[in-house]
Amino acid sequence: MSGPTCGLLLADMGADVIKIEKIPGGDDARGYRDPQVGGVSAPFMMMNRNKRGLALNLKSPKGRALLLKMVKNADVLVENFRGGTMDKLGLGYEALKAENPGLIYCAITGYGRSGPYADKGGFDLIAQGFAGLMSVTGEAGRPPAKSGNAVSDMNAGILAALGILAAYIHKLKTGEGQVVDTSLSDAALQQTYWHAAVWFATQRSPEPTGSAHILTAPYQAFEASDGWINIGG
Repeated sequence: MSGPTCGLLLADMGADVIKIEKIPGGDDARGYRDPQVGGVSAPFMMMNRNKRGLALNLKSPKGRALLLKMVKNADVLVENFRGGTMDKLGLGYEALKAENPGLIYCAITGYGRSGPYADKGGFDLIAQGFAGLMSVTGEAGRPPAKSGNAVSDMNAGILAALGILAAYIHKLKTGEGQVVDTSLSDAALQQTYWHAAVWFATQRSPEPTGSAHILTAPYQAFEASDGWINIGG
């Protein structure tokens, strides 16, 4: 969801976003069959609102040539592949920069463009565990739990869009493009604000507290005789 989230945020703000899908099969989200609206996957439509679409085989000379032609007039390219994939296709930043020196190239990976895990794929579930989010989610004494939403995926898309907007401001001033680099692990770690502060101050990892806050109270859900109530003091 990270690349698509970045694209839909930019599209919602008025950018002309062209989504490139693979051949054959297109975006994997097209396979999320239920629920459907008018025979089309509802999750796919939600993630790709306000976008135009094109399917290309980037492993073929014709597909690569078409993408290079599009890049010449583009402000931004966002890719969500495993690290190094675009370079292997001959479509890495240096190759695209030669076509358009002002291009903003945004890469969203599992673990960043450098380091020991740079070549590994990533999933939201794995990033939540990797960053420690699953150790502080849920009730004390219970098994690790991931957030009910894809927090690392979606936050990576938000961070990517923020980085692109900063790079675009720079481009408007200088004409220069640059690389924007974020990852699912970055996005998950960024969500550990309070918990990271506690750990660095005490060298102690906070335990899960359910709906309660680790620093202030009352700030949680309480069961009453006729249901549940949230109280934030």
